Amino acid sequence: MFFLKKKEIPLVDFFPKDFVDIHSHLLPGIDDGAKNLDNSIELILKMYSYGIKNFITTPHVLGDVYPNSSKTIKNKLDEVRAALIERGYNDIRIDAAAEYMMDEQFSERLKQDDILPLKDNYILVEMSYFNAPMNLYDVLFEIQLKGYKPVLAHPERYNFYHNDLKNYYKLKKAGCLFQLNLLSLTEQYGKNVQKISNELLKQDLYDFVGSDTHHQNHLQLLRKIGTVKNLKKINHLLKNNSSVFN
Repeated sequence: MFFLKKKEIPLVDFFPKDFVDIHSHLLPGIDDGAKNLDNSIELILKMYSYGIKNFITTPHVLGDVYPNSSKTIKNKLDEVRAALIERGYNDIRIDAAAEYMMDEQFSERLKQDDILPLKDNYILVEMSYFNAPMNLYDVLFEIQLKGYKPVLAHPERYNFYHNDLKNYYKLKKAGCLFQLNLLSLTEQYGKNVQKISNELLKQDLYDFVGSDTHHQNHLQLLRKIGTVKNLKKINHLLKNNSSVFN
């Protein structure tokens, strides 16, 4: 008796040529992602070596912790774009949106139309890992009333939903789209998150994927997702990213 080794796929063959990573923290010094401009470029070039050339990077906008304005984000994006061109990487496309914590400040931004969407009317949103906002469904309704589509970042990481998967169906029914973190296919966030992500994949509840890259450790671990089994599970989502965000 013998065991077949998992069939591995290099990431450069795993990602479609026109894949767009819609969730990352690659702008320098404005959240818990890239520390400075050099670090930004290092991370982007590592991802480039994996075959990822299109990015919509999403710094946190989170109360007083990361009070990033649309202007701050755009200025940092200009810095990164200029640095890439200076280094001769004209085939890398990078845009910026934000990962919005659904809090009171977010509701105010929404009222004032101070929002950076991923593209068209898609907004990347998140909630606390401890509990959902009391007015979650009101906020989701407000988002859609303004003509936007909420894309919930890494739903598999909200542990308070793990014991009752009906909550995920309720969110979908309320018009919420789901973005899977690629590293949730590994043990990066714990076995339970890995298990729930596989369950949500089986139930076909995801719409998009994102790397949620913050640092080099994430990118080292990302190589682990390159298997035939994983590609089968998420190929349709990789293609969704390409078709919706290009």
